[in-house]
Amino acid sequence: MMQILAFSRPACTMGSGIVRMSLALISGGSGLIGTALARSLLVRGHRVVILTRNSTKQPTYGESVVWDGIHPGPWMDWIGKADWVVNLAGENIGAKPWTERRWQEIRESRVFPGELLTEAVIRSPVRPSTFLQMSAIGYYGIQSPSDKSSWDETTPPGNDRLANLCKEWESSSAKLESHNVRRLIIRTGLVLSHRGGVLPRLVLPYRFFIGGSLGGGRQIYSWIHLDDLVQGMLFLLENPEARGLYNLTSPQPVTQHEFGCMIGRVLRRPHWISVPAIIIKLILGEMSTLVLDGQRVLPARLLRDTTFQFAFPSIESALANIYQNRI
Repeated sequence: MMQILAFSRPACTMGSGIVRMSLALISGGSGLIGTALARSLLVRGHRVVILTRNSTKQPTYGESVVWDGIHPGPWMDWIGKADWVVNLAGENIGAKPWTERRWQEIRESRVFPGELLTEAVIRSPVRPSTFLQMSAIGYYGIQSPSDKSSWDETTPPGNDRLANLCKEWESSSAKLESHNVRRLIIRTGLVLSHRGGVLPRLVLPYRFFIGGSLGGGRQIYSWIHLDDLVQGMLFLLENPEARGLYNLTSPQPVTQHEFGCMIGRVLRRPHWISVPAIIIKLILGEMSTLVLDGQRVLPARLLRDTTFQFAFPSIESALANIYQNRI
C-alpha cells in the first residue's frame, strides 16, 4: 500500500537561491526524528518516501514502501528514483534493558539496514547524489567529569560498547565513499522534544516534585533541540558542498545538574533530590551509562565551515520553547 500526497511546488527556496525539488528515501522515517524530518522536507517542497516494515500503518507524512531492512526487494526500485537516501533506521536504545538479546537487536537494527541500503545504492544503475548516515556522539566514548576538554569531529573513537556500536553503524555505509556518492555522517547528542526521546523521561520526576541530580550531576550532556537537528540535516542535504562528518549538538553543552536545574526552572518545580549512581545502576544496569556518563561535544564543523545558525543554542531557550504552554 502507498499513500500519495500532492505536491504543488517544483522547487523550494534556500536563502536567496532556489533548491530543486528532491526525492528523499528515508529508512526509520516513522520515528521521532524521521517524522519531523519528513514533515520539514515536504514543507520545503521536496518529495518523501518512507521505507516501512509495517504494511498496514501509513506514515504520518509522505508516501511509503514496504521493506524489512534485511532483504532485497521491490523497494530497491526507489533507489534509482531518489536524490537523497537518509538512513535513520535503528531500535530505540533506551526503550528496554540491555540484555544480550536486546543488544543484538539494537546492533542489527542499525548495521543491517545500512549495509542493505549501501548495496542497493551501489547496484543501482542510477545512484542518488547523497546518502545521509545517522550516528551518535557515543562514538567518542565516555568522558570523565573531571576532563574539561571539548571534543569535536577530530576526536578519536572510544572503546566502550556504545562507541564500538557507533563505529559499526557508521561503517555500514562506508563503501559509498568509493562510488561517487556524497556521504554525510550525523552524530547527534540527546535529542530534545516533548513528543518522545529521552526528555519526557528526564522531566517526569520533576512533575512529581522529586527531580534532582543523577549520580554526581557533573556528567556533561551534549544535547540538541529537535528543530535544530532537523534544520541542520536539511541544511546539509541541500548544500552539495557539505560532505563527511558533522556533530549535530548544541554549541552549549551543560552538566546534568545544570540541565536538571533548568528543567525545574521552566516547569516551576524543585531540583533538590540527589539519586546516587549506585541506585541508578541497580535499576538500569549497563543502560545507566545513558544518564550517568557523558561527553562535552561541540559542532565544530557546523560552526567553522558553514553558515548554519542554531535557533536554540542554550538549554534555557530550548526547554522554554519545548514546554511553552505545556506546563
